[in-house]
Formats: sequence, C-alpha cells, structure tokens
Amino acid sequence: MSISIINIMTSKPTIINQKICLKIKMERTKRGWTQEQLGEYCGISNTSIGAIERGQSTPSALTLAKIAVAFNITVSELTDISKVDL
Repeated sequence: MSISIINIMTSKPTIINQKICLKIKMERTKRGWTQEQLGEYCGISNTSIGAIERGQSTPSALTLAKIAVAFNITVSELTDISKVDL
C-alpha cells in the first residue's frame, strides 16, 4: 500500500470517533448537564466521560448504548454525525 492510502485508512476512523465524541458533548451541553451528571445518569465515571468528549477514549458499543439511554435517544441518533462539523 502506498502511504497516502494508509493515511486515508487510518484518518477516517479518527475523524468518525472525533465527531461521535463531539456529538456526545453537544447532546450533554444541550441538556445543560455536567460531565458528572451524565456519568451518574449512565453509570460511567465523569473521568471517562471527559476522556470520551476530548476524543482521548473511543466509546464501546455498550458505552454508547448507556449514553444514549441517559439522553433518551437511540444509539443511531447518538451516532448520527451527518451534521457534526469539526
């Protein structure tokens, strides 16, 4: 593989993850919640919520499901990044 193809393949997942993490932060702030409150609502530490929102941690499917339930939306809605700009 050429270097440009490798760069494209490795940067796409990073951009997708960044957008999902930003979407989580947007949903939280839209509700006026702190990271601590979101953590309490979904059973995840506020440290983990912070790491996810900063894009330092990639949320698992289970974590996405817990966050979606806390927001009272579907995982599909949570991961819809079509309107999220970095």
